[in-house]
Amino acid sequence: MFRFALLIFDVGSVFFFILSSLAREQPWVYWADAVIAVVIIADLSARFWIAAHPMRMFKQLTTWTDIIVIITLLLPTVFESLLFLRVLRALRVLRSYRVLADLRTESAFFRRNEDVIQSVVNLLVFVFIMTALVYVQQVDDNPKINNYVDALYFTITALTTTGFGDITLEGTAGRILTILILLVGVGLFLRLIQTIFRPPHVSYECPDCGLGRHDTDAVHCKHCGRLLHIKTEGEGD
Repeated sequence: MFRFALLIFDVGSVFFFILSSLAREQPWVYWADAVIAVVIIADLSARFWIAAHPMRMFKQLTTWTDIIVIITLLLPTVFESLLFLRVLRALRVLRSYRVLADLRTESAFFRRNEDVIQSVVNLLVFVFIMTALVYVQQVDDNPKINNYVDALYFTITALTTTGFGDITLEGTAGRILTILILLVGVGLFLRLIQTIFRPPHVSYECPDCGLGRHDTDAVHCKHCGRLLHIKTEGEGD
């Protein structure tokens, strides 16, 4: 569960960076920044310590993302113009794919709800990254986007096709970004809805025909009729 705790921390830190942009002058924000910085430093140091080839970690984008975020957390007044880079922490959420792959073998809950969890993660990663892109691309040119919350608000309204119209992205690049949010985001959102409401399935490849999705209580493959041996905890759905 330690890896799951790190995943929650990664997602929570991104939400904090977005919401704290509304209260930058509050003393508690600086203390929270320091606490988050300590946790990220500890995580990064541990990964360097256990790495077989530590120097190779400098070739990873997520390593430099952590370093940049740590600097802006510890020296917020010096790098005030670069605080928007904290949203790059969203890239660390990509680590969740590896975490979920590990938890699939360890947790019955994750195996039963794998499709829903993967869909939620895909959607959250997309929203975080699009929010960062909207903020970085519009903050200096668009008077209606002054903080991360404004960017998040636009991303969510575009994603859900609500389109209140009170915030729009300016310029050709802004229109292209809006189109990207609509095309990709709506697909991910509909995928999540479909996954939630369809009957649950389990991942298990049939040795004969290769069918990879089966009912959770399947005894035979629906495609070829082969007897299956799907591990189950014996819990009813």
